[in-house]
Amino acid sequence: MPADFDTIVNLAKNRGFVFQSSEIYGGLRSAYDYGPLGVALLRNVKDLWWRSMVQTRDDIVGIDSAVIQSPKVWEASGHLSSFSDPLVECTNCNARHRLDKLDDPNQCPTCGMRDTFTEPKDFNLMFETHMGPVASADNAVYLRPATAQGIFINFENIRRTARMKLPFGIAQIGKSFRNEITPGQFVFRTREFEQMEMEFFCHPDESAKWLDYWLNERRRWYEDLGMTADNLRLRAHDADELSHYSAGTYDVEYKFPWGWDELEGIANRTDFDLSAHARLSGKDLTYFDAEADERFFPHVIEPAAGATRTTFAFLIDAYGEEEVRGETRVVLKLDKRLAPNKVAVLPLSKKPELVEITQRVAGPLREKWDIEVDVTQSIGKRYRRQDEIGTPYCVTVDFDSLEDQQVTVRDRDTMAQDRVPIEGLMRHLDDKLAG
Repeated sequence: MPADFDTIVNLAKNRGFVFQSSEIYGGLRSAYDYGPLGVALLRNVKDLWWRSMVQTRDDIVGIDSAVIQSPKVWEASGHLSSFSDPLVECTNCNARHRLDKLDDPNQCPTCGMRDTFTEPKDFNLMFETHMGPVASADNAVYLRPATAQGIFINFENIRRTARMKLPFGIAQIGKSFRNEITPGQFVFRTREFEQMEMEFFCHPDESAKWLDYWLNERRRWYEDLGMTADNLRLRAHDADELSHYSAGTYDVEYKFPWGWDELEGIANRTDFDLSAHARLSGKDLTYFDAEADERFFPHVIEPAAGATRTTFAFLIDAYGEEEVRGETRVVLKLDKRLAPNKVAVLPLSKKPELVEITQRVAGPLREKWDIEVDVTQSIGKRYRRQDEIGTPYCVTVDFDSLEDQQVTVRDRDTMAQDRVPIEGLMRHLDDKLAG
């Protein structure tokens, strides 16, 4: 059965995926801390994105740019003048809302009153701070609202040092910060979040071809990691939605419990960013094609995904409930590559002789994968807990293991059990996890 929103939020909190930030002080709205399982799942999402975008390709390289950059970066990019959302305030309850996200632009969703909104005004989304011991207008800086500009201002550095030729891409994973008016939907929209972003530079005449390529490639990535195809769609932006720099933008959308919403944006940014930085900095950011004897600003195709909301979507998509022998089994059927723990080792008893053999079994596994050794509660309840957190395989060490030097391997999805020699366990699990 599909998961509802509250079910997933409760699972995330109760099983150690995500906690409210500063919870002991009442919590900080729109800020979350990732627990042991959440940080592992988030890391796997980022690692698999990096593998597909950088490691397995010879036309894309990586970068890690600073969170704080020169204010001129945001002047050139247009963020200082136009990175804003329309803000309205209810004169009855003083609640503030983002006008373009309201179901009814004339009714306050907080108090229910109609026609009580102030005139909309632009609210800049960037977090401002100051660099140095004294705060003044001269040393104002901003936490980056996106990772893209750190790539553009390093375009020439990367082209030169990595000896890249068009077409090529520069990828980055990192934190971004937006002072959202109305954050919400748990970790979906927060003021601090992590992006997985790549800028693909190409000849202007080839930008349409590469936009089509990345639309197909990025949707395929989600499906390859097990996301339900019917829960994914590509949606083209209407003309009035397009950013000022875009010659065409699509969203990869997922069917969340509250409806279709964005996982990733894929845009043709044309040469807006490189030409804007070239004008303001006075630096030459054109590309010279020696074979064609041509100099030009490359166009850019940008696939930009949210790591945190992508992780949330995988969690939602994997959730399932099944009836097993008259009881409800909750199971996260995460792709094995995404699962926070690959294996759980479960001794049938805490007796010293089983503890010793459990450690002998777990040691080599821990060297290769994230695993858990779980010794509390009945074996049935431990199986259920591992199903609920998405662990693909459980290895049970029982008293027969002392005699036959074998263990039982249980599959999360089928619940089938195989008896496997301890000396062949690593090879057995290696084949299973690679399959």
